[in-house]
Amino acid sequence: MASLNDRKVAILTEEGFEQVELTSPKAALEAAGATVHVISPKAGKIKAWDKTNWGIEINVDKQLSDVSPDDYDVLVLPGGVLNPDKLRQNKDAVAFASAFLDEGKPVAAICHGPQVLIETGLINGRRLTSYPSLKTDLINAGADWVDEEVVVDNGLVTSRTPADLDAFNRKAIEEIAEGVHHGA
Repeated sequence: MASLNDRKVAILTEEGFEQVELTSPKAALEAAGATVHVISPKAGKIKAWDKTNWGIEINVDKQLSDVSPDDYDVLVLPGGVLNPDKLRQNKDAVAFASAFLDEGKPVAAICHGPQVLIETGLINGRRLTSYPSLKTDLINAGADWVDEEVVVDNGLVTSRTPADLDAFNRKAIEEIAEGVHHGA
């Protein structure tokens, strides 16, 4: 397994993220040696959604207003229905995500996470997947949507559902180990 000892990962999230889509990648990335920060527009703690009900509360490591995309090598966008819907309406969150795509840094988004990427205007021509209900939105944004467990396109790693997490985590770690993708 690749070592990510020198990599800093930003998990950008809001209340209502799907619990396992944050906890599983975070644990996998930390096990590979990465420094992982949970970043949110909110300070303190934010609440997870766990399948059918509210889940755990997790600590926010850094408030979005206090960080720069330059501080991080990688962006992870967990899903959940409420979380990306809040983030995509937040200009600062969209700008933060845009910077990673602009610079060819690895971005890993699962389930409803790619919703935030639509708002960046930077997924036209990119190959990706998502939770099935986002298919039309992503196609309308110019993406080449496919129904696969995990899709990699120049450092952009996407998966459909929590069932894909093992493959998602594995591919994200590979892409992060490779680093910046120029000409993406």
